Amino acid sequence: MAPDASDALAVRQIVQNFLNAARNGNLDLLKKFAEQLDEGKDLAKTVEAIKDANKRGALHFAAIEGQTEICNYLLQDLKLNIDSKDDDGETALIHAARQGHTATAKYLIDSGADVTIASTLGATALHHSAGIGDTELLEHLLSKGINPDLESDAGTPLVWAAGHAQEAAVTVLLKYGANPNAETDDGITPLLSSVAAGSVACLELLIQAGAKVNVIAGGATPLHIAADNGSLELLDSLLKAGADPNISDEDGVKPIQVAAGRGNRAAVEILFPATSKIDGITSWTVDGILEYIQSESKTQQDKLVDVKENSRPEDAVSRESNTPEVTPEAKKRAAESKSRGDEAFKRQDYHMAIDSYTQAIDLNPSDGTLLSNRSLCWIKLGQAEHALADAKACRALRPDWSKACYREGAALRLLQKFDEAANAFYEGVMLDPESKELVNAFREAVEAGKKFHGTTENKS
Repeated sequence: MAPDASDALAVRQIVQNFLNAARNGNLDLLKKFAEQLDEGKDLAKTVEAIKDANKRGALHFAAIEGQTEICNYLLQDLKLNIDSKDDDGETALIHAARQGHTATAKYLIDSGADVTIASTLGATALHHSAGIGDTELLEHLLSKGINPDLESDAGTPLVWAAGHAQEAAVTVLLKYGANPNAETDDGITPLLSSVAAGSVACLELLIQAGAKVNVIAGGATPLHIAADNGSLELLDSLLKAGADPNISDEDGVKPIQVAAGRGNRAAVEILFPATSKIDGITSWTVDGILEYIQSESKTQQDKLVDVKENSRPEDAVSRESNTPEVTPEAKKRAAESKSRGDEAFKRQDYHMAIDSYTQAIDLNPSDGTLLSNRSLCWIKLGQAEHALADAKACRALRPDWSKACYREGAALRLLQKFDEAANAFYEGVMLDPESKELVNAFREAVEAGKKFHGTTENKS
């Protein structure tokens, strides 16, 4: 190895050791490696300039792991910029809040961190503390006069708390005057988020605070979402609060039809007394509704299976992807990152899940499942373009996987490209004609496309 290359490799190793020392909280080692890299020039400037590939420096890594002593040295002794951002627009405070490192986050706030800074995805420290239910940090932020309805692309902190089923966080935010009817750009309210998260406790708190129960977002009401989820408690709470079961969604479907489509007899029974008779369903009884809707669903599926058998595309040729070799060690580390992503997804921390899946993809770019999982996270955050890019990459790796088709269709649907979405779902049905999820998604995309084109034609 040439001398220059050898020197560069040695420097890179020291940089890695330096960042690891920040992560591990070893202040003595951190100072030692910093001095080696600085060589007596300007220690503060040298340390400020040391970043990884994602533009994360020592302060970011210390915050991620809750290493308050390291943060204190970097800020008090070296006077680093407390609000420096990484590639995702995240500051040390945002990292500490998302990871639940309350003491570190409070230290950063008290040291002057800007609590209103949002990441590229639109989340502030207040959003993250609400989302993970860190009421201590939430109280600390709000007691300093921070606006409880701090806006972001991802909605208010109350939307986050309700959407993550964080009852205690919802209580704190409401105590500080958070608006229970604040909407995102897509019309999502805290109440809708609580229903989507299946949280009866959060729903009840929001109803008591005056949240509206007949709002519509994405063409559906809270009752539609509850009927789809199948939660009898949610349905009961909404109906008692005045939710109207006769409001139809954008496809002209009432909540009782959604419940019947899921085969949920108990939900149909709850909705039946308050639902007006629907034209076309001749036997207006619980059994009659269930039989009619189930029959309609089977007819739609049979039609799609026939189409699949008679209209298979001639160019449906399996493709091979040129992907790099992945070492067993890299696969192992990728699996560990994926596991962290899966856990984050389960607790609905989609930002952390994306971060973990991205690490896994970097280690094992040949695993299409990772792209599929990250695409779903982007969907959950309303980032359709990112979701579509991952879905297309997933399909390139696994052209015969029906779930990849579903991911692409979901992203296109979010972009209101209904015809393209229907094509993607249809291709998924071709691969897996028994999938009710794909069959229903295809049907819904076709219907949405018809309505969308009808609306645009009327406007022209």
